[in-house]
Amino acid sequence: MELEGKTALVTGGGRGIGEGIAMALARAGADVMVADLDVEIARETADKVEAVGRRSGAFQVDVSDPESVNQLIDSVVADAGQLDIAVNNAGVLSIGSVDELTTDDWDWIMKVNAKGVFLCSKAELAVMRPRRFGRIINVASIAGKVGFPDLSHYTASKFAVIGFTNAIAKEVASEGVTVNALCPGIVGTGMWRGEDGLAGRWRHEGESEQESWERHQKTLLPQGEAQTPEDMGQLAVYLASAEHVTGQAMAVDGGFSL
Repeated sequence: MELEGKTALVTGGGRGIGEGIAMALARAGADVMVADLDVEIARETADKVEAVGRRSGAFQVDVSDPESVNQLIDSVVADAGQLDIAVNNAGVLSIGSVDELTTDDWDWIMKVNAKGVFLCSKAELAVMRPRRFGRIINVASIAGKVGFPDLSHYTASKFAVIGFTNAIAKEVASEGVTVNALCPGIVGTGMWRGEDGLAGRWRHEGESEQESWERHQKTLLPQGEAQTPEDMGQLAVYLASAEHVTGQAMAVDGGFSL
C-alpha cells in the first residue's frame, strides 16, 4: 500500500470529513492517530482504523490552544515514534448575515479555523523539518475560494487558511515537506443539513429542507450531486503521496469552482 510505514494525524477526526479522511489514509496503509475536542468520538474513529488493520490512537485537543496542540504533537510522536502526515481538519461553523454576526461569532470562527491551522502547522513543522519529510494537508473549503452569503466570517477564515498554506509551503519547499489545502465542496454534514444548516436557511417558501438540499446540489454543482467524506479522503491520500505538489488549494466540489 502506498502509505505503508507512514504515521498520520487527523484533527477533527471523530466524524464527518475528518473520519472519511482518517479511514482513507488507513486503507492506503498509514497508521492514523485521531484527535478531536471530544476524545470519545475520536476513539470511535480510532477503533474503525484498527478494524482495518492499522495502528491508531485517540487524543483530545483544542486546536485554538497552543499548549493543547503542542501536547498533542508530543503525545503522537511519543506514541507512534514519528509524524509523517498531518491533516488539520478541525473547524467550526456558524451561519449568519453580516448584520447578525457579533464580534464573538467572528472571533470564535477565526480562533478555531485560522489560528488552529497556524498552531497545528507550526507544531507539526517542528517535528517534520528536522527529518526532512512531511505532508501537511490543511482542510479549507470552497468557501475559501468563493464567497458565500451568510458565511462571511467562515469564508474569511477559509481564505486565510489557503493563503497561509501557500505561504508556508514556499518557506519549507526545499526541506522535503509539502503543504497543501484541501477544499471540500458541498458535503451533507452540519454546514448544509438540518434546519440550522444552509439548506434549511435557504429554503424557498413551501420547500422542505430535503427539497432545498436537493435543489442546491442540482443548481450549484455541475455534476449535480453532493460530495462525500470519502471523496475528501481520496484527495488526502493523493496529497499525502505526491512529492512535487505543494502550495496548492485543491477542490473536490463536482466542478463548482472551475
